[in-house]
Amino acid sequence: MAPAAIVAALGWISLHQWERSAELLRREQARDMAAMAADKVTMALRVAEDRLLARLQATLAARGIDAAALDGLLAGAPLVRRLRLVDASGALLYPRSGAEAERALARRLHDAAGAPAGRRELALDGEDWLTLTLSVRGAGPVLAAIARDPDVLGREVLAGSLAASPATSLLVVLDARGRTVWAQAPLEGAEPLVSVAFRDALPSWRMAVYQPADDAPRAAVRRQVRLFMIAFVALLVVIVAGLVVTWRLMRRETEMARLKSDFVANVSHDLKTPLSVIRMFGETLEMGRLPDEARRREYYRVITREAERLTRLIDNVLDFSRIEGGRRRYDVVPTPVEPLVRETLDAFAYPLAQQGFKVEITVAPDLPEVPMDADAVGQALANLVDNAIKYSADDRVLAVDARVQDGELVLSVADHGVGIPAAEHARIFDKFYRVGASETQGRRGSGVGLSLVRHVAEAHGGRVTVESAPGEGSRFALRLPLEAARA
Repeated sequence: MAPAAIVAALGWISLHQWERSAELLRREQARDMAAMAADKVTMALRVAEDRLLARLQATLAARGIDAAALDGLLAGAPLVRRLRLVDASGALLYPRSGAEAERALARRLHDAAGAPAGRRELALDGEDWLTLTLSVRGAGPVLAAIARDPDVLGREVLAGSLAASPATSLLVVLDARGRTVWAQAPLEGAEPLVSVAFRDALPSWRMAVYQPADDAPRAAVRRQVRLFMIAFVALLVVIVAGLVVTWRLMRRETEMARLKSDFVANVSHDLKTPLSVIRMFGETLEMGRLPDEARRREYYRVITREAERLTRLIDNVLDFSRIEGGRRRYDVVPTPVEPLVRETLDAFAYPLAQQGFKVEITVAPDLPEVPMDADAVGQALANLVDNAIKYSADDRVLAVDARVQDGELVLSVADHGVGIPAAEHARIFDKFYRVGASETQGRRGSGVGLSLVRHVAEAHGGRVTVESAPGEGSRFALRLPLEAARA
């Protein structure tokens, strides 16, 4: 999990740094574009102003302060909204107005411009003024102040110089109050990126770059970020899934190894117990220590019973090995059911009698011969009977039932033993698995009996079911479908 967490953290940080770097790069590019656009506007404005100032200088030099000539000049220069000529004392020379506001503006322009000098940009009351000193015929130097018309400036200068700018971003010119003077396109949904000042020309105005709502470069970057995020998430999912699968496999293999170890120990014990009994009783008989014929016959029955028990255990282990290797074969032929049930229970007659079991056998009359492997089904039934004996409690009752139900042959074995929790019903048929309750763990077993029962049932096209609860006994039913069996 540590490598997965590190990959996730590094991927997340890298993607965010990449997105941030892309955004910073885009802002720098936007700043450079705004600066270049501002320079283009400044150059275009300078050309237009130089043309106008040259005409104004020529008019003043030739005709002096002639109101009619100046009015005609302004009529042909829509870029100029207002023109003011002020003498060295701050008196208003043009236009000749008696309004106190105009005279006060003239004095303020004179004071702000200072001594006669070159071109200067002034901002008074939110309005930009271009001031410079010009020579007037018969009057000496005067201060000329020009206020531009924003509408004409936007229509002729801004639009003309910025029309060929790329459309991936929107160029916007803002005045001193932040109002839009000119925009390359409608600004609905657009976001401001950067803005730069015009410097010498229009010092209070700014050139801004806006990001359109459907910005393709930013959308491309975000798509790439999302793509890489999806790839990282998929990678993390694969890593986590691999970790989970590996953990489950390791857990399963560990559990299987433990179950196999328990299987070997249980089988070794189950093999050793009947062998020890057979050896002990055989040695007793060999030494002739039992003069009583009845005792000798009892010892022979014990030896026979333990030999049969040993045979069943060995058969289970061998059959399990063949099943695991895919070598188990079944010889299916029509078989009468009642003799099979009787023969299986006869093999347990001695232990059932010795342990005081009450045996109830119910075989429905007129059962048909059912196609089956008699040895395999008999072995499965014997495993169910052996478990019933092994896990019975004080109430020693064994009920074996054979009948046809819903088109199936049902062979059931019921006991009044310790029972099985409902949560364990599905797992008890797994190989090597044994219920973890203390009531069952105290009894030895190989853990393959019920697995063999299920395999035999499924090989015949049937199934095995269990009905059990702790303290209420168990009922196992081997169900073989008659139609499938005949097929």
